[in-house]
Amino acid sequence: MITLDRLVNVLGGYGVRLCGRPEARTMWLRGVAMPETADRHAASDLLLAVGAAGLDDAVRWAAAAQATAVLVRLEEPEADEPRLPEEPEAGESRAPAEPADLERRAAALGDRYGVAVLLADPAVSWSQLAGMVYGLVLESRETASGRGPTDLFALADNLADVVGGAVTIEDRHSRVLAYSRSQQAGDPARLETILGRRVPDRLRELLQRRGVFAHLAATDEPLFVPADAANGLTGRMVVAVRAGRELLGSVWISCAAPLTGDHRRALADGARTVALHLLRSRASADLERQVESDLVIRLLEGSADAATTASRLGLAPHDLRVIAVRADTADDRHAALLLAFEQATTGFGWSRPGRSALLGDTLYTVLRAEEPGAARRWITALHAELPARVRVAAGIGAPAEVAELPAGRQEADECLALHESAAPGSVPPAYDESWDDLLLRRLRAAARTGRTPARGPVSTLLRYDTRHGTRFVPTLRAWLESQGDLTLAAERLQVHPNTVRNRLRKMGELTPLDLDDARQRLAMTIMLAAMEDELRL
Repeated sequence: MITLDRLVNVLGGYGVRLCGRPEARTMWLRGVAMPETADRHAASDLLLAVGAAGLDDAVRWAAAAQATAVLVRLEEPEADEPRLPEEPEAGESRAPAEPADLERRAAALGDRYGVAVLLADPAVSWSQLAGMVYGLVLESRETASGRGPTDLFALADNLADVVGGAVTIEDRHSRVLAYSRSQQAGDPARLETILGRRVPDRLRELLQRRGVFAHLAATDEPLFVPADAANGLTGRMVVAVRAGRELLGSVWISCAAPLTGDHRRALADGARTVALHLLRSRASADLERQVESDLVIRLLEGSADAATTASRLGLAPHDLRVIAVRADTADDRHAALLLAFEQATTGFGWSRPGRSALLGDTLYTVLRAEEPGAARRWITALHAELPARVRVAAGIGAPAEVAELPAGRQEADECLALHESAAPGSVPPAYDESWDDLLLRRLRAAARTGRTPARGPVSTLLRYDTRHGTRFVPTLRAWLESQGDLTLAAERLQVHPNTVRNRLRKMGELTPLDLDDARQRLAMTIMLAAMEDELRL
């Protein structure tokens, strides 16, 4: 059971649009029906107008069924279709209706009969539309991608039995979704793909060079991929899995020669069935991602009843850490970030350790982790599931209560900025371990904007060192860090303690330097830390 608004948001990605009646978006959909041949008045909240001759038929059927909404899929406007009064009279010629004209007609009919009209892209079949709608409105089973069908592995087994070869089902990013138990005609490349849960990079490059991916993007016709012994690859038949105009994935069958006849037809039929399964699964997962993301954003912005929202997300009330992640490649930031979000929200909702949302150019995940190590392991696992070329930077907030998550987000953002400026391969910082580095980073940022005193002792000594080549500032810093121990300060500077003593005396002659005042010692220590970048020059 979902609202019409949720249904429209998900199906909108497949070319379905709501025509008029925006007030109907809040209505709940509890059932789906298709009109029977003998009785066009099947009652339900949502009517799939299969077999309707035109818009008028579809909307009248929905009104008779007392439906909230009707889903209509029209190949082309009918020349003899009944018209609204403002349209030309029968017998007058007219050009085929433009999409905007069709939507205006649908909105007018919907207002007349009190039904929300959903127009579907003709490129998406009724079987695919029905599968998505039934899955969203009625089903509640879960898979690795969210709610939806659970038998992709069974489908792979059935197809392998029919065709007589090992089957692998992959998504559009060459990640393994399911595979058959059968090892008939299996090969090392298939085993490596299954164990790694994605096609290895060297095989992807081989397939790219052979034009396989270009073929999958352009046509639904099965393609034979010849063997390549050097890469452990025997022959393959591959076919695109498509929904309308969108490529969802592919089905691969190990075989020594191209499939023909019934086997080729079985492969094509199997691809259409996989498309239906993936659409239902992805549509349901997209809905869950949207709901999850909305709740996480409310927690991070502090605009919700924190305890209630956390309970809805299945989060513990304490020891929560916010993780901020940015992912990009040399030529694209947004695609990598979307891949990271998809990976972070893939899996059984109740078994995933975190709950995630996209805000701007950052992926935020909230998970329970008393120690930073658990959060770092989560980041490492996320990075491992992304393509090798993707760079990942991350920051980890300190443990927080649910109500403290907005502060945890700020901490994670600061740690993320710290990680982005660190050396490649460095460990993602956690706020409770790196608060001192973050404080110094803030101070240095203030120093770069000219917000540090220009006439204090440290500034005066720095100018003197610059003009005369002395080392008064390093001496002052060594003495402060040694807490006034001349011997220790001398060891740090690799000079005699008397040299340190003489320098301190001369420094006192250049500027007021009250080293006995604890507050002045603290202020000078902070100043030196803030000016660290300048002092390295």
